[in-house]
Amino acid sequence: MRVVAPTLRALSALACIGAAEAPAPASTPLTQDGSLTGYRLVWNDEFNTDGPPDPTRWSYDTHRNREGWYNNERQYYSADRPENARVENGHLIIEARRETLTPEQVADAGGQAYTSARLITRGKAEWTYGFYEVKAKIPCGRGSWPAIWMLPVAEAEWPAGGEIDIMEHVGHERGEVHGTVHTTRYNHTQGTERGGRKRVRDACDAFHRYQVLWTPEGINFGIDDVGYYRFSNDGRGDRATWPFDSPFYMILNIAVGGDWGGAEGIDDRAFPQRMEVDYVRVFSPRP
Repeated sequence: MRVVAPTLRALSALACIGAAEAPAPASTPLTQDGSLTGYRLVWNDEFNTDGPPDPTRWSYDTHRNREGWYNNERQYYSADRPENARVENGHLIIEARRETLTPEQVADAGGQAYTSARLITRGKAEWTYGFYEVKAKIPCGRGSWPAIWMLPVAEAEWPAGGEIDIMEHVGHERGEVHGTVHTTRYNHTQGTERGGRKRVRDACDAFHRYQVLWTPEGINFGIDDVGYYRFSNDGRGDRATWPFDSPFYMILNIAVGGDWGGAEGIDDRAFPQRMEVDYVRVFSPRP
């Protein structure tokens, strides 16, 4: 698959998001053919080889299996288990299933009634700023909570280090896609998170490109080159409001249930639930 630089439409659309909230940054200089001047492709996975996810690009995050995951989520995240994460026919498949794994099957079994996978690039690929694009088709069963998001590499008690949610969706709000940031000042535990939403009627039936343009001036969210929310750097140098100046890594997962994903219960008849990812691409500013 040929990988091209972000287009004029994509970058100009994202760079101009949110003028009503705060002044938009100056337009990013673009070449005559629409490619982005000063940016280059630095990392991608096109998922062209069937089998397990590429271990040079992805690891499995399983660290909370025994204790239970955050937000009162109900899933067990497996490692090296094709039922939950595999590449087939050019797509990464993350699959949440209605099943319980026993201690005889997995050493860190926590008694959860669902299995899933949480893939991360930490320790393999990490970035500060850039243009991020993930083309995916997401699940919509009630109780599913797919996410494409980023966390900081540096150890910090959440949410002091920040969080960038490129895409989140919960099954009981079919087609409502969210893009959100969390910081010490702005986070969902206080009801002060900052983000936007966009209605994507066929999000569960078709692939869409979920995008973020992250610069020192702000974080801009878009879908299919159409921007819908901008979070601006307030310029105060206060990490409680802008911690987004250090390396972050990518996360792909499906949670099950939880405070938000399970707010209207879980429909066990809807499982298994899949998120299919066509590609992940990261473009960074040239030095």
